[in-house]
Amino acid sequence: MTLAVASGKGGTGKTTVAVALALSLAGTRSVQLLDCDVEEPNTHLFLRQHRRTVRTINTLVPRVDPEVCTGCGQCASHCAFNALAVTGGKLMIFPELCHSCGRCLRHCPVSALTETPVPIGTLTQAEDGPLCYSWGTLDLGQPMAPPLIREVRKEASVEELTVIDSPPGTSCSMIAAVRGSDYVFLVTEPTPFGLNDLGLALETVKGLGIPHGVILNRSGRADALVEEYCARAGVGILMKIPESRRVAEALARGKTLLDPMPEIAHRFVELMESL
Repeated sequence: MTLAVASGKGGTGKTTVAVALALSLAGTRSVQLLDCDVEEPNTHLFLRQHRRTVRTINTLVPRVDPEVCTGCGQCASHCAFNALAVTGGKLMIFPELCHSCGRCLRHCPVSALTETPVPIGTLTQAEDGPLCYSWGTLDLGQPMAPPLIREVRKEASVEELTVIDSPPGTSCSMIAAVRGSDYVFLVTEPTPFGLNDLGLALETVKGLGIPHGVILNRSGRADALVEEYCARAGVGILMKIPESRRVAEALARGKTLLDPMPEIAHRFVELMESL
């Protein structure tokens, strides 16, 4: 089973919930945690790192042989992302727009194109007791995160329960992280900004056809704001995590949610059993 933890808005506590969920479930079954927020991965900051391994992730970008290319423009006309253009009878390639689909190679009548691997980031694997976890780190200047996110998702094992910490927002990166999940936890906060972006995230996961529920973080006096919206939208609030200075201080020191609130581990286990 694959559980994704997402949020429309950054800073709602998505990583806090993902790490606590993975650690809570790791005590009862085999669990792995995948940090797909490759532009700013931070789950590993809250975990111990044993048997750490790092490998480079590449994407394939077309390269043209000018001696063979006739400048016919077939490759450029079939590129859905405008990564190729013919000007003055010569082919120009814009790697930052390339999605590595290989379509240009298939439509080149003279086989003037080849694919060249280009590094886009790294994938790191480590262990913290029974918990295995991986995270991707996108190289500076790389414009597209989904190719690296898909590589991180490939680490998911069919034999283990997988928890995914997805990027915030509702862009291509978030969709690449949650697509194919069995369930999505949407973490929100009782603020106008949190509510607005929760609505966007709900529409996204509904469009993907993934079962979902809401976890309300920093629960307190303004809960009615989210409760009323969820009632109208027909989505359940699965758990409330109270606003607490004790929790904030622990997280600021690099602790997990289970340190100031060990009792919440049982609530995560019960939540998983209900799913």
